[in-house]
Amino acid sequence: MIDVRRFDSLGHADHGWLNARHHFSFANYYDPERVHWGDLRVWNDDEIGPNSGFPPHPHADMEIITYVREGAITHQDSMGNKGRTEAGDVQVMSAGTGVRHAEYNLEPVKTTLFQIWILPREKGGAPAWGTKPFPKADRSGRFVTLASGLPGDTDALPIRTDARVVGATLKKGETAEYKLGASRHGYLVVAVGAIEVNGVTVNHRDGAAISDVETLTVKALEESEIVLVDAA
Repeated sequence: MIDVRRFDSLGHADHGWLNARHHFSFANYYDPERVHWGDLRVWNDDEIGPNSGFPPHPHADMEIITYVREGAITHQDSMGNKGRTEAGDVQVMSAGTGVRHAEYNLEPVKTTLFQIWILPREKGGAPAWGTKPFPKADRSGRFVTLASGLPGDTDALPIRTDARVVGATLKKGETAEYKLGASRHGYLVVAVGAIEVNGVTVNHRDGAAISDVETLTVKALEESEIVLVDAA
């Protein structure tokens, strides 16, 4: 099953400095058919205005992955971590027993990003944060693991959940495969371009909820950038 969730059907909140689209129920947006997808709980498509952002606020018991598409995001937290994550790169935060953090766009231009929340394998544990560059050239024509809590993914940012976040960049006409497994929950979003997934068209910023599929075959209809969560 591949359920395409068109961009114009997503939840929407415009706060001026923040223009957000919600793939799943979040804040004041509630859709009983879109509360979660397996352990995937949140996928927000955020546009953050220059010199603005999220002031300090708390989280607990959630794995939070930030995929920056344009611009950069600057992180600061109650653990003493500070860092700047640029377009194409990824940061993760395991909230564990509790952490406060702020995320600011300190750039003179708009920053766009995906913020993804996945339920942890178990509650508790010390909070943690990390960031890592993932050059788009390394993902050309294939899926690369960006963050993972699954065995064997030693080059990815660690998360404490039975899930994997992967990304790929494809030239027009290129094809890439990903072995999902029929028991898994896949959720794919097109950051740039347009694609076909097992023959189903998914356009720019659309989401696709995928289940009961062993292997995904993704074909780029134009130059494309793709992010996929493989969750329990």
